[in-house]
Amino acid sequence: MGTPEPRPAGDFRSGFACFAGRPNVGKSTLMNALVGSKIAITSSRPQTTRRAIRGIVHRPDAQLVIVDTPGLHRPRTLLGERLDSLARSTLTEVDVIGLCIPASERIGPGDKYLATELAGLGKTPVVAIVTKTDEASRAQVAAQLAAVSGLGEWTAVVPVSALGGFQLDVLTDVLISNLPQGRPLYPDGDLTDEPEQVLVAELIREAILEDVRDELPHSIAVVVEEMGPREGRDDLMDVHAVMYVERPSQKAIVLGTKGARLRDVGTVARQQIEGLLGSRVYLDLRVKVAKDWQRDPRQLRRLGLYD
Repeated sequence: MGTPEPRPAGDFRSGFACFAGRPNVGKSTLMNALVGSKIAITSSRPQTTRRAIRGIVHRPDAQLVIVDTPGLHRPRTLLGERLDSLARSTLTEVDVIGLCIPASERIGPGDKYLATELAGLGKTPVVAIVTKTDEASRAQVAAQLAAVSGLGEWTAVVPVSALGGFQLDVLTDVLISNLPQGRPLYPDGDLTDEPEQVLVAELIREAILEDVRDELPHSIAVVVEEMGPREGRDDLMDVHAVMYVERPSQKAIVLGTKGARLRDVGTVARQQIEGLLGSRVYLDLRVKVAKDWQRDPRQLRRLGLYD
């Protein structure tokens, strides 16, 4: 990793933006679309994001660092409390906040609560982002824009579609206009500061999340225990990972009949990892039981999910 190129601070903006919102409103998908690369995993399962992940948008006149956080929700476990605390602390540390509300969903108590919370943060500008416009009709988008505008005093209200690319450039302009003047924070070309092993673990978790559907979405954690090029080979990366579940019955679900589900998940994950690393990958994926890990601070710490 090199050092950022020096630039005159007066004509360059740099800083941090954070997307806030209920779980599963499209925050991670939106960040990936703005960065132009898959940095955060996405899933139709709520509360997929478990870390504050930074994605970096480079422009000749600016560097925008987007912090993707877990969705704000009512915690039911120690893990849930930790994720909620992480999201809230991030909101106080950024230069601009984007409140994400889907175009096709009615505004509910959770959205209203968040709008009130963000209004109480003080001077941090808040941009209301109406996401997933590709899933709504024009009439629905127009109605949602009006409804969102009535939720609070926003710096701007921007409808977008991460999948369709609709108004992503407009949103980027709005976010950057709220950043302070300053030099780049990261070297040119860096898209994230996440270690590769963490990104690999997340890709494995994404693969199993989509496969198990509603059976055990929050009971899975993945740790990459070892990763590196195979000795004597520069074209093959060995990845040894462990998937943790909370009960033996969940292990049986993940394994599937004669291990078929785990093999399928491994195939999907390996393809994603090869795309990330640009190399052929041998993936050794195992499943272990860590009883009630979501409620155990010692185990959460071992899994890298608790400070």
